Amino acid sequence: MVTFFIALAVLVLGYLFYGKFVEKVFGADPQRATPATTMADGVDYVPMKPWRIFLIQFLNIAGVGPIIGAIMGAQFGTASFLWIVFGSIFAGAVHDYLAGMISLRDKGASLPEIHGTYLGKGAKQIMRAFTILLMILVGVVFVNTPATLLNANFTQGWNPYIWVAIILAYYLIATLLPIDKVIGKIYPVFGILLLGMAVAIFIAFLIYKPEIPELWSGLQNRHPVAAHNPIFPMMFISIACGAISGFHATQSPLMARCMVNEKQGRPIFYGAMITEGVVALIWAAAAAYFFGPDSVVDVTGKSGAAIVGVIANTWFTPVIATITILGVISAAVTSGDTALRSARLIISDFLHFDQKPIKNRLMIAVPLFAVTAGILIYSLADAKGFDLIWRYFAWANQVLATVTLWAITVYLAKNKGKLCYLITLIPALFMTMVTSCFLFVAEAVGLGAFLPRPVGYGIGAAITVLCLVIFLIKTKKHTTI
Repeated sequence: MVTFFIALAVLVLGYLFYGKFVEKVFGADPQRATPATTMADGVDYVPMKPWRIFLIQFLNIAGVGPIIGAIMGAQFGTASFLWIVFGSIFAGAVHDYLAGMISLRDKGASLPEIHGTYLGKGAKQIMRAFTILLMILVGVVFVNTPATLLNANFTQGWNPYIWVAIILAYYLIATLLPIDKVIGKIYPVFGILLLGMAVAIFIAFLIYKPEIPELWSGLQNRHPVAAHNPIFPMMFISIACGAISGFHATQSPLMARCMVNEKQGRPIFYGAMITEGVVALIWAAAAAYFFGPDSVVDVTGKSGAAIVGVIANTWFTPVIATITILGVISAAVTSGDTALRSARLIISDFLHFDQKPIKNRLMIAVPLFAVTAGILIYSLADAKGFDLIWRYFAWANQVLATVTLWAITVYLAKNKGKLCYLITLIPALFMTMVTSCFLFVAEAVGLGAFLPRPVGYGIGAAITVLCLVIFLIKTKKHTTI
């Protein structure tokens, strides 16, 4: 477990030192007025206490990503620990912080508006549609997952569509109500519950002292079907929210509209991502034991959600195990509703549709939920349908992170100078390579079943180099990319 504790320490040090450096690069100004004070509307622009915003941001971005994603990523071995740690510090937290702060400086602008400002009008139109689609997919995934878990663990005789209807009804209410009425009041409690689950597993480590692979044991691919799942790029797509996630940047504007001081940005945006990295590291370490030869339970072929139940029921008392499973369910539910809330705000931003009147919110929310329900019915009707949606959701999530990193890089190049933009240029190039290679290397959802793997990597590298060349040319000309 030495590797685990070293990784944990590095995450904390990353927040204390690299997070401070990134804040200095941006130039957070505590005297600058924020949208929460200059544009307060009682619905979306609502000042809130910093600790409350942190817990809401943490819960919004977490979902089941740092749990299910980390568990499935742990199949690849100790390389997953490295990606969670260094991905969180140098990519995910930087992405979340700068996206949130740029939004804060631009009246709480939604993510596609930021893309448009720094990548051009064409990119804005494309990313509006792409981001809304991703938010709908998040809503679908985060209705399906908790509904399935609730039915499997607590109401086995029920029709699963009952839970689907209940969760969707709640999503609609939470999407329509002012942010401080539901999200602001109960989400901090769920955030504490999610953190409590991670602490419980950490304590279980100290009690049971499970055999977890160490870094010096090697970085070899330990995936049960390693031949068809290379670490690059598959692991980097599997572990999304635990290292970097485009979904996070869609949530940051929600909280940017509630902050009253720019200095709150580092603990709220950078800090929430590092906290999520800690949660992901704990779940990955736990899963690494259950995937290993010393496990007391065979988890071969089990889904990530099923392994959550195995970990909880093996290490905890029935009461704590139940609380743990409920915590996973609440994490999914509270990300699903904020995803659809983000979709409503993105649509209202580009339509310039005032969201203070409830009828205006309904005019956007009703068709949005109708589309979500239609895709959801398809995903529940066929297990393969859900698998397909999940894979494309995971890839689309990382594509959004990549595009956002490029937009932030342009912002830094224009406003902070050449050396400063390196902090996002390097992650942008890496994620471009990851998402491009996935299309041409992955066998299940990409072209990997038809293309030789070296060719797939070559195409991904060519796309990455092309993006770099375009960026350098456009930056040199001082024009918008």
